Amino acid sequence: MYYKLDGFTQKLTGSGPAAAYTPQGLRSGVPAESPAMIFATPTKVASEATVGYAGSNRVPELQKLFQKSDGIPIHLKRGVPDRLLYRTTMALTVGGALYCLVALYFAAQPSNR
Repeated sequence: MYYKLDGFTQKLTGSGPAAAYTPQGLRSGVPAESPAMIFATPTKVASEATVGYAGSNRVPELQKLFQKSDGIPIHLKRGVPDRLLYRTTMALTVGGALYCLVALYFAAQPSNR
C-alpha cells in the first residue's frame, strides 16, 4: 500500500502509486526553462570601477605620534578623548564588578519564608 501526506488533516492517508511518488507542489507539467533575469543591465568589472577617497593619508603622522618615546601609555597618546574613554571603561568595569558581588551576596542569603 502507498501513503501520502494529506495537506488538510496533516496525516498519512492511503493513496495510489502515482500520487505517492508525486509529492504535493512538485508536478511534472512544470516547464524546465530558466526564469527571466531580474537585473538585465550589465555590471562593471572590479578593474573598471574607480574608487575615490575623499580623505588624506594620516598614517605617517599617526605613526610619528604613537612611536614617540615620551613615557605616555599607547592607549592615552591622543589626549583628552583617550583619557575620557579609558576612565569611562574603568568606571564601568569597577561598577560592574561591584554589582556582580552585590548580586552574589543577595543570592547567597537564605529566603525569609
